[in-house]
Amino acid sequence: MKVSIIGATGYSGLELIRLLQSHSKVTIQSLHSYSNYSENIAYLYPHLKDVCELSLESVDIKKICQTSQIVFFATPSGVSKDQAAAFIKAGLIVVDLSGDLRLENHTSYKKWYNFDGASQELLTQAVYGLAEWNDVTNQKLIANPGCYATATLLALAPLLIEDILHLDSIVVDAKSGVSGAGKTPNPSSMYTETNDNLTLYKVNQHQHIPEIMQQLKKWNPSIENIQFSTTLIPVTRGILATIYGKLKSTLTTEEVVDLFQKAYQDKPFVRIQEVGNLPTIKQVVGSNYCDIGISVNPVTNQVLVVATIDNLIKGAAGQAIQNMNQAAGFPLNTGLQFSPLYP
Repeated sequence: MKVSIIGATGYSGLELIRLLQSHSKVTIQSLHSYSNYSENIAYLYPHLKDVCELSLESVDIKKICQTSQIVFFATPSGVSKDQAAAFIKAGLIVVDLSGDLRLENHTSYKKWYNFDGASQELLTQAVYGLAEWNDVTNQKLIANPGCYATATLLALAPLLIEDILHLDSIVVDAKSGVSGAGKTPNPSSMYTETNDNLTLYKVNQHQHIPEIMQQLKKWNPSIENIQFSTTLIPVTRGILATIYGKLKSTLTTEEVVDLFQKAYQDKPFVRIQEVGNLPTIKQVVGSNYCDIGISVNPVTNQVLVVATIDNLIKGAAGQAIQNMNQAAGFPLNTGLQFSPLYP
């Protein structure tokens, strides 16, 4: 099948190019940008020389519909909500990596993203593509989850589904590398600001909060809220989400680890750590894995869950390809069978 990438010059778009080049079931047909028309992608990004040397094109919806079967939107928020419908009408599979189609209620979008939301009709067609938990088989419109949301939801799913937490006790302390902010220049992401520094940002205002709550309520409708904070750390890639919650009954670390192992036993991209081990960012960077470690404090009866992902792969391009595989009927791990980078 042939794919087109809209927003090919952003970090997620470039990662899609890298990963799709080794995908055995698809061919990259075209790359699209809202600037740099006609430039060879490898001229702008020399790491792609002899890998992908397509020229960037403007977004011609009619032409894309005539030449491709799958479209990835790796665009900033505010773009796909106005363009996705035309591709769906033409029968293409659309995977949207932005936040435009994640929230089921279009009125919530403006509050969190400061844009008017997509039409309710379009949102009704979209499936939230948390790949391990939501089936997108044969779906045409997939809303790829946010990076923080992916790590947080994978870490909380077994706990909420089994209803073993006091729901008002959940605290999420998530930390991300600088690439999560995208390529647009910003003083807060400059080397001089991020090096040797930690910075809390968007406290109680992060745009991934509503999609997290939306999914958590599907697993356990009784949940009302969580405490969620995000911190920028001086690394290029990676998210480490540390999650705390109070257990309803006395459980050991071994028992909670066993619960997670059973929940993810048939999910090849989630790796549950052995008792006594907690994951690091380094062990997942460059891969589509989410590594999860668990520890229970027997004194306080609190559970600690740590989830790590590469924000540009499992948190963006990799999960998008995982969703594409399922939607198109390809083997789930096609194009994603590579180990993390080490060291």
